[in-house]
Amino acid sequence: MDERKRESIVAYLRRRMAEFAIEPEDIATSIAADQARLREVRFRDASGNTWDGKGAPPQWVVQATSAGQSLEHFAIDGGSTRDPGKRTGAEWRNDPFAGTRLATVRREEIEATRAGTGR
Repeated sequence: MDERKRESIVAYLRRRMAEFAIEPEDIATSIAADQARLREVRFRDASGNTWDGKGAPPQWVVQATSAGQSLEHFAIDGGSTRDPGKRTGAEWRNDPFAGTRLATVRREEIEATRAGTGR
């Protein structure tokens, strides 16, 4: 972003803050409250929906549990430092398809191509 565009956005934000009587401390307080709320999250789905486990469950929890999914599936480990948006490697030792045709089709195709049979 170039400097003029940045300055224009900052000026716009300052005008809007003055218009609504918003102080920088108000924004800092709001950000701190959002961060505290995110720390309280106990359940998260693959889409990023969250729930703190208090009050009525949100629609995504109701739908998932109605479909037979356990609530524990969505539990967040409080001590986890893993970024929820970052994918991790697969744990192949726990692969339920290990040793079946589903697990070996791709390997067989690669080996056939290397051997020149080109299936």
